[in-house]
Amino acid sequence: MPYFVRATLNDSVQVNSIASLIKAYGWREVVPVYDDTDYGRGILPHLIDALQQIDAHIPYRSVISLSATSENIMQELFKLKTMQTRVFIVHMSSTRASLLFTKAKEAGMMTKGFVWIITNGLANIIDSLNPSIIEAMNGVIGVRFHVPRSKELESFSIRWNRMYQQDNPTESPFNKLSIFGLWGYDTVWALAQAAEKIGVLINKNKRLQFSKNSTCLESLAVSRFGPELLTAIVQNKFRGLSGNFDLTDRQLQVSALQIINVVGRSWRHIGFWTLKNGFPYQLNQNGLKLTMPASMQHLNPVIWPGESTEVPRGWELPASANKIRVGVHTSAYPEFIKTSKDPVTNATRASGLSINIFEEAVKRLPFALPYEYQAFDTVDTQSTGSYNDFVYQVYLQRYDMAIGDITIRYNRTMYVDFTIPYTESGVAMIVPVKEKVNNNMWIFLKPLTKEMWFGSIMFFIYTGIVVWLLERLSGNGYLNGPFSLKQLGIVMFFSIFEEKEKLECFLSRILLLVWMFVLLVLASSYTASFASMLLVQQLSPTVTDIHELQKQGAYVGFHRGSYIEGLLEDIGFEKSKIRPYDTPDDFHIALSNEGRHGGVAALVLEVPYIKLFLAKYCNGYTMVGPIYKSAGFAFALPKRSPLLTEISRAILNITEGDSIIQIEKKWIDQNSCQNEEEVADSGAITFCNFGGLFLLTGLVTTCSLSIVLLRNQYKKGQRINTDYQNEQGHGPQEENGHIQDGDQNNEENGGCNDIENQATTISMPRPNTNSDELRDCPQNNKAIALTCFGSQVTHRGGVTNIGDQVAQV
Repeated sequence: MPYFVRATLNDSVQVNSIASLIKAYGWREVVPVYDDTDYGRGILPHLIDALQQIDAHIPYRSVISLSATSENIMQELFKLKTMQTRVFIVHMSSTRASLLFTKAKEAGMMTKGFVWIITNGLANIIDSLNPSIIEAMNGVIGVRFHVPRSKELESFSIRWNRMYQQDNPTESPFNKLSIFGLWGYDTVWALAQAAEKIGVLINKNKRLQFSKNSTCLESLAVSRFGPELLTAIVQNKFRGLSGNFDLTDRQLQVSALQIINVVGRSWRHIGFWTLKNGFPYQLNQNGLKLTMPASMQHLNPVIWPGESTEVPRGWELPASANKIRVGVHTSAYPEFIKTSKDPVTNATRASGLSINIFEEAVKRLPFALPYEYQAFDTVDTQSTGSYNDFVYQVYLQRYDMAIGDITIRYNRTMYVDFTIPYTESGVAMIVPVKEKVNNNMWIFLKPLTKEMWFGSIMFFIYTGIVVWLLERLSGNGYLNGPFSLKQLGIVMFFSIFEEKEKLECFLSRILLLVWMFVLLVLASSYTASFASMLLVQQLSPTVTDIHELQKQGAYVGFHRGSYIEGLLEDIGFEKSKIRPYDTPDDFHIALSNEGRHGGVAALVLEVPYIKLFLAKYCNGYTMVGPIYKSAGFAFALPKRSPLLTEISRAILNITEGDSIIQIEKKWIDQNSCQNEEEVADSGAITFCNFGGLFLLTGLVTTCSLSIVLLRNQYKKGQRINTDYQNEQGHGPQEENGHIQDGDQNNEENGGCNDIENQATTISMPRPNTNSDELRDCPQNNKAIALTCFGSQVTHRGGVTNIGDQVAQV
């Protein structure tokens, strides 16, 4: 129909605004309620596409026949009431919608928890409805075309109301001008302006011949100016009473839609939606407070059915259901889940870590959730007892939920949804450990890292050199003469041993004391690390790679009913090499019989099972891996279950707090024992571990060297000053013809000599000193300082050539 122009909105426009509204409030399921007409069905394709884009689902369609009576509508409403979904989209004529909301109020479906959304076909004419009908629609939200206010619209409304009252004096004044009337008025203006533009003055239309039974459309004349007139209408854009009037693409273009909320006998503005930007706001987690740019208009809070201001969840437990059916599966590890029958009531009882987490999650839900446990019966379900069959019962609607040590697997997500995991993930191996003899001849180097060895040697050499310098500058007679291999050995000797009879400088002894402390700590740490390394390396796993087992054709075991069997087949194991077991005791026996009948070389289990096994059997086994990553244990629910988000949020609240630790201690850690043969690698000592000690000895060494160098430099300056005074004729004072300079010699040794061993100063005659005079010197002093100017001095049986210089003996 190339000449058909629609001056109303396309239904595909409003469904996007409805989908945005559903997404903003977090609703996952909606039920459309519509007339069984072309008008009612026409919106469905657009609505389904829009809902799919936001991951929303239509679990049921409520179709109201044109011949439906009040009783039929009431029966349909009761049917809707028994479902979980509480969000309804009404797309009906005003007459049918009035009857629907009246009956919905009688059925108790206009109360708290329900959500009713009306399309623009009804929202655009809500002002024209009977006030009693509007009152029955309290809490309804709707989408309507936005008509901006203008002076022209106000003037026209006054004139139209006056004319309507004159023509219909007996009708009540509640009838108002609807948006359809404004569109009709603007459409006539658009046609008139287009005709005026192309200059249609004379009627030159060609009438068609039509039969007696033809429709009224066939009786219309064909305009010779049709193409020009159509082009003028489509290109004509102006601001009319309804706002911007634009018929581009031969249909009315929408600039903004208005969200309204029916309250009392009228409606109130909630917000706007635009095709380009969507909602100019976003709801926060509570769904009430709004955040948006300052230039945008705020979205007002909605008063929902039942005069509630709390955003409905969009779903409720069915009114006909008493309790949800929770399927439980007895695990090989009763610590996770164990089921039994009550002897009195015959009800299923369950306990374990999985049960405690589920019950704690139910307590944290914002609503009451009645439930009952139902044990997984392999006879009734005609299944093999595997976890795949157990989860599949949820898809078959035998259970509303399945809980236990259920691993999240890709193939299972095809027919159920999983909550977030409540345990860690991963698949690993349990293998026996064996003694291992380490034949590495350089193992003694491993307790220290390369950096530690290098740093220790450098500080060893540095400390020895500094001690040697301190003693040499202090006049230690043991270090006289030029530097040689003998003195190099002394340097190394000083770095290891502290002998007071060989060290005369006080600073040297302080330095060696600090260095000895560092060596003591380093030696003890090296001994402890080396011993630990030798002890730990005595044990090692018998196998570290599962692919080696597959190549060797070894037997491996797994937990019966687990998906591990399929995983091992994917790796390449033959079915004859894979053996299932049921209990931890069976696992222990199988590993103990390695290499014999019925034994396995390794067990492939999930990490939570391995922790429980090693907690019971501490010695002789270790974990290798993980060799494969998995998503962990979770609960299974039907696809698109409204409980999924709530339970996942509650589980997340548990795992982030202290509750999960207490639950795990109750079921897992209470019987645990520490594995003394844990295979581990002892870490080597690094340079950073001893950084503080090396910094201490480095500071002491450097400071000691600096002090001695500065003191000697100071004494050297004093000596130069004394020589200068002698050259000026102010030599040292004489007493009885002898020079008193013994104190000077004592100062030249750096001040390191002990006070008790001070040198005795002997005054000698100036030239031609007789060596016999030396025989009268006291013999009980350890050091004798001789100041002489003779050519030869005999001391204790020896002759020392000193020339004319000062000599110290």
